Amino acid sequence: MDPLTDDRLTLVGLFIESTTALRSVLGRRLEQDVDMPLQWFELLLRLARSPGRRLRMSDLATQASLTPSGLTRAVDRLERTGLVERVPCPSDRRGSFAVLTPDGLVLIRAAVGPHLGHVEEHLTGTLTDDEQRQLTDLLRKVRDHVNPAALAAIPDGDMPVDPAADGDGAA
Repeated sequence: MDPLTDDRLTLVGLFIESTTALRSVLGRRLEQDVDMPLQWFELLLRLARSPGRRLRMSDLATQASLTPSGLTRAVDRLERTGLVERVPCPSDRRGSFAVLTPDGLVLIRAAVGPHLGHVEEHLTGTLTDDEQRQLTDLLRKVRDHVNPAALAAIPDGDMPVDPAADGDGAA
């Protein structure tokens, strides 16, 4: 068999092409409709869905697949705009938490509706409910294999916190 015709090359190529295009279109639409960079959206959403609306900086970097310095620069910008604040970690003097501010919560709540419309238009609208569940399960399996630190950094495994809740981790 010719390795150039291996179906695994097709699989990974389609996956990378799809995710690259999806990130591009979702980022463009967020910028157009909400005036928010996709990176900010992803960071604010992770904080909004976390218990206490906070994450250790190291955990946030792992979940967002950012280097520590890359996350520091992003949080610096979010902090300057009043959307996030840093709070020292009481158990580790070297560590700190990124905490979503009330203004950050207002902004992410306003952005979620348009973003979900974009997601529906460009991803979930092309899939049945069963296909969405299957894709979610498969992507979680791949994510846990290639980035096990991301799973370890997620409070309570992989269960999102209800963003309508008061942020104490209760769903």
